[in-house]
Amino acid sequence: MKKMIAEFVGTFTLVLFGCGAAVLAGGEVGQLGIAFAFGLALVAMAYGIGPVSGCHINPAVSLGVHLAGRMSMKDMLSYWAAQILGALAGAGVLMVLASGVDGYSVAANGLGQNGWGEGYLGEYSMMAALVFEIVMTFLFVVVILGVTGASDTAFAGLAIGLTLVVIHIVGIQVTGVSVNPARSIGPAVFAGGAALSQLWLFIVAPLIGAAIAGILFKMKLLSADD
Repeated sequence: MKKMIAEFVGTFTLVLFGCGAAVLAGGEVGQLGIAFAFGLALVAMAYGIGPVSGCHINPAVSLGVHLAGRMSMKDMLSYWAAQILGALAGAGVLMVLASGVDGYSVAANGLGQNGWGEGYLGEYSMMAALVFEIVMTFLFVVVILGVTGASDTAFAGLAIGLTLVVIHIVGIQVTGVSVNPARSIGPAVFAGGAALSQLWLFIVAPLIGAAIAGILFKMKLLSADD
């Protein structure tokens, strides 16, 4: 139960801080600020709840860890449930906060949801979005499995968080950056419309990328020699 609570709180924090930076302060901090909000939220949670649950706060990460042989299927599914509930709670609180100013509309202003195509940020194609999310999630999970499998993990949280910052710097214009199905599910449920109809990509693509990384570590193709 401690692990589930930790994953709930961690994912809640990631969505509230990351998407919150985009919705509440995007005009002031810009895309670089949003990138750091996601990354630093992850750093904070890595050190805050990492000792309890490992701070996955991402179903794709849990899948990668499972396929790498470091987590049971039962635990992975429990993590998924906690992560999705945490993301929904974070998005719900963010919508309450955003609604505190006159003129805000979730339909018009959004909730930090992911997307692609006409009318969405850089208006990249679905293929570009799919490739971006698969590749970036793969690289993200490679970093996570690599640094958490090392003998010295003192700086693991920092390395993981900074990797998320870089991914956002590169890809906010492409998809808004998911690499995390729970992060996408939370805002999409409240935003509805295109966010909900496009949600499948932000579930499928990150899971594919994470699965590839997990399998490569399971095969010891990316693991350090013993």
